[in-house]
Amino acid sequence: MKQVQKLVILHTNDIHSHFEAMPRIATVMRKLRREHAGAGLVTVDGGDHMDRMRQETEASLGKANVAVMNEAGYDLAVPGNNEGLTLSKNDLEKAYSGARFEIIGSNLYESGTGRIPSWLKPYSILDRGGVRIGFIGVTAYFPAFYNLLGWDIQEPFGSIRHWLKEVRERADVVVLISHLGIAHDRRIAEEISGIDVILGAHTHHLLEEPLRIGGTAILAAGKWGQYVGCVEMEYDREAGALVKVEGRVYPTEGEAEEPGTVRTIDGYESSSRTVLQEPAAVLNRPLPIHWHEESELGNLLAAGLRSWVGAEIGLVNAGQLLEGLPKGTVTRGELHRICPSPINPCSVNLKGSDLLTALEESLLPEFTEKPIMGFGFRGKVLGALCVDGLQVDYDPDGEPYRKIRSVLVNGEPLDPARLYRTGMIDMFTFRVGYPTLAEGTEVRYFLPEFLRDLLAGLLLDEEALARAVPRRWRPSSSGKEA
Repeated sequence: MKQVQKLVILHTNDIHSHFEAMPRIATVMRKLRREHAGAGLVTVDGGDHMDRMRQETEASLGKANVAVMNEAGYDLAVPGNNEGLTLSKNDLEKAYSGARFEIIGSNLYESGTGRIPSWLKPYSILDRGGVRIGFIGVTAYFPAFYNLLGWDIQEPFGSIRHWLKEVRERADVVVLISHLGIAHDRRIAEEISGIDVILGAHTHHLLEEPLRIGGTAILAAGKWGQYVGCVEMEYDREAGALVKVEGRVYPTEGEAEEPGTVRTIDGYESSSRTVLQEPAAVLNRPLPIHWHEESELGNLLAAGLRSWVGAEIGLVNAGQLLEGLPKGTVTRGELHRICPSPINPCSVNLKGSDLLTALEESLLPEFTEKPIMGFGFRGKVLGALCVDGLQVDYDPDGEPYRKIRSVLVNGEPLDPARLYRTGMIDMFTFRVGYPTLAEGTEVRYFLPEFLRDLLAGLLLDEEALARAVPRRWRPSSSGKEA
């Protein structure tokens, strides 16, 4: 037996259901497998392969992604927050039930049992040419959200330390698949010894060559399937140690599309159209949306948030809704198209002064036209605030932050010092969009409902539709009330 065993890991991360890239990913992987024939090879994904923005994922609840991963020949995957938080625990288990690869969730425990469920593994050890490669996989730590879905997610640093001792005893090489982000990966390399390679994800960072901290090499393949990462290692059996760790990324743009993957995606695209053609409601009038001012559809969603969480006030940014709805039959697919973001309702206690600041900013183009990336948002611009439970009188020609003349909360003047229970979207609590909305206290999130789920019910409620017509924002003219 030769003394040095070559090992290769192909890796992807944060593909976010960019199905158009998946056939090219499969082609690159096949080329690399041929190039490294004879090496001990493993193919892994670092999470957020799924994204319910895409109709194939939405209609199949992730099964389309798993089918494509099977086609590409993955060996291991770690669920990212887009898998773990946009699908119920049962739906996630169903999606992975068809996987021909192992799923690692080293810090995902069930709330009821206190154990990692049987369809997940705390770690995996794969034998490649007589060399044992141990894989630990951790996902981003969002306990407030995971707890609502029946998960008891563990703090990842503690989970890594817990499993590392056992894996290090059983494996020759240890690889951490981390859906935590580059800052956490650096900390892990600095603080936890015994990890040979970290394959990163979550923050969409691209490392074209390994970042080396101590004895750990950190690698990552960017986002959206634009690259496939390749780690090349050599393990010296006599020395019992890695003697080489190198890595690079291979662009997928311009590559041919692997035919089998194309056929799989085409099949799910066709079936998803059928599923999403199911009628959701019939409208007797169109419901418009305007990103820079209030509109009936935005008012409807704000009212729905207020009602859903049992609040005094409802708030949502108009940019959550990409289009209005026409008169006639509205399908599930149309609701998905106009409201694709995997964003959930929440409720907070919001100080009147913070609310007033956000309302003032809603009248400023630097906020309404602000592009937002990530944090669940799948729209284009932030948009103005659509509200419910409020009556806002303002002067369009007033100075910034001095445009609003009065605000009534359910008929009573806004008290800057008072706390108001407010129904809004989880994105605002991450200090995204209107910053003062993140100052709320006693935050409560509502999962697994998305905004489009609320809309589906609201479109069937004639009273709610009627209440969305009156204007909440009233412009004044020349300093006098209109």
